[in-house]
Amino acid sequence: MLVFGTRPEAIKIAPVITALRRSRTLDVRVTVTGQHRAMLDQVNELFGITPDHDLDILEQGQELHSIMTRTIDGLSPVLLQDPPAAVLVQGDTTTSTAAAIAAFYRQIPVVHLEAGLRSGNLQSPFPEEANRKITSQIAALHLAPTSISRKNLLDENVPAGDIVITGNTVIDALLQMVRQHHPFSDPRLEALAGTGRRILLVTTHRRENQGAAMRGMARAIARIALDEPDLTVVLPLHMNPVVREAIVPPLRDLPNVVLTEPLAYGEFARLLSLAAVVLTDSGGVQEEAPSLGKPVLVMRENTERPEAVTAGTVALVGADEDVIVERVTALLHDDEHYSSMATAVNPYGDGRAAERVVAALEQLLGVGTRLPDFTPRTDDATTGVLSRH
Repeated sequence: MLVFGTRPEAIKIAPVITALRRSRTLDVRVTVTGQHRAMLDQVNELFGITPDHDLDILEQGQELHSIMTRTIDGLSPVLLQDPPAAVLVQGDTTTSTAAAIAAFYRQIPVVHLEAGLRSGNLQSPFPEEANRKITSQIAALHLAPTSISRKNLLDENVPAGDIVITGNTVIDALLQMVRQHHPFSDPRLEALAGTGRRILLVTTHRRENQGAAMRGMARAIARIALDEPDLTVVLPLHMNPVVREAIVPPLRDLPNVVLTEPLAYGEFARLLSLAAVVLTDSGGVQEEAPSLGKPVLVMRENTERPEAVTAGTVALVGADEDVIVERVTALLHDDEHYSSMATAVNPYGDGRAAERVVAALEQLLGVGTRLPDFTPRTDDATTGVLSRH
């Protein structure tokens, strides 16, 4: 059984569901919690996923503890009525940790997809760092995306035989979407796609950046737009009203800034392929953009995804307004610097991660053997956490 509740989880689990449907030895059951209702349903429709169970836990203004308790309470009877051989959860959301706990309480093996990411700081990202560490403590099988993630788990005394390096399934999903060339629902983006203008793609939503830091980010983006009239800034807005209150006021009247509603994943993949530079505080975008040769500037002080920083395609710039302006401007105008970031090796996947996941599941359940671990063309990173200072 695969359990997920948010858009990022759905995107990364979708290739696994597709691969499991091809398996001759495993049946797949899908349970969704609805932690991100509208965006989750959108991705499920895109990838043709029909849940077998829908816990529908979403409540207006719900807090983290409510997501945790409602997921455990909702999933426990499902696990009793339709007991699976294993429960697979993805990443570090509250849904994934709650589902892992619910399965553990039923003594059902937990499989953790995207295991072993660590920032070294329980407050950043919050609550994701704590969530993934909790899940690691109770998982029977750890599907690590990279060798650094594997090392993090080994450092926490996870047995080596319980870890498989799969690559990241988000690369499988992204490459599928880019090949399909989805049309934009926003006519401004469709028009922009034909102009050849340089695009700065911005995404921001991190809980730890909300408030003064995010307002500073918005001012930085406004300054960049004013200083670079030949650049178009595209910013898909997060649904969180706190994010919108910080981002929209300084940007809404600028002629070369396009504020959009959240994009369907196929549209986002196409936009990412068109972008010249990506400015983000998102974890997933740090993995996706390098696959398409896009330089990424990360508005965080540290990252649990250090592989691309070491490879050179991602740089940490923090949340300081002046530093953001300086680093984006330098990247836009220094061709040598831009080229070095755009041509760096992607360390996150080769589009076959889901195949490795299914083989690892078959081995866990005694009906197959695992495939060789994923190895990028270049993998010389040496540490599991990188900070800007």
